[in-house]
Amino acid sequence: MEIPSWAPRVYRVFPFLEHADAALREAFFSHAQLMRIPGGKHMCFQGQRCEHLALMLAGRVRVYKTGEEGREITMYRIEGGDSCILSAACILSQRAFPAHAVTETEVEAVAIASDVFRRWSNDHSVWRQHIFAQLVRRLVDVIDVLEDVTFQRLDVRLATYLLAVADEASGRISKTHQAIAADLGSSREVVSRLLKDLERHRLVSLSRGSIALENHAGLKRVAAGTGSV
Repeated sequence: MEIPSWAPRVYRVFPFLEHADAALREAFFSHAQLMRIPGGKHMCFQGQRCEHLALMLAGRVRVYKTGEEGREITMYRIEGGDSCILSAACILSQRAFPAHAVTETEVEAVAIASDVFRRWSNDHSVWRQHIFAQLVRRLVDVIDVLEDVTFQRLDVRLATYLLAVADEASGRISKTHQAIAADLGSSREVVSRLLKDLERHRLVSLSRGSIALENHAGLKRVAAGTGSV
């Protein structure tokens, strides 16, 4: 079998495959399909049947839920070296996809058909171990989101979020209030009000589509729950 030219990239991003047995490596490159998807495109909709598993080589995908009133909450993001583990769970359980998945950047991924994925999960322990390890990691991520939404004040979560996503060099965040609200599982109106409170306390400065951190120490106190807005 001829190995595709993109095989070294797969090995670099998913090193477990390079060390897998020859049978799995040959099967992988016989069935895998390289795909490129532009940013802003839905890879999967809630209620859709999962026909394949995507292994991400590059790019970023946001997996999110939408409430009855249209409010969104980000469950997690998939980047290079990740798999869409919700897709894996849906394929194994033969259930519909329970969320939405949209590309935030251009994405390059390798797609494995659902029937092939199920067969490998039964036949190859190294493949099964990789999938289960990703399942555990994502379960922890989702539990963390649930705990934050349920038990933490929104001002604490917002300050923590701003500190985490700001550009290290400039201290700026190029996101709309709506995008931040979707990540935090809140409404744009509430997030905008809290951001204005932070601006009034000179912790941030706001401009259209951008936020600049002005007082890291003050934001850290809010994030720790020892300061307030």
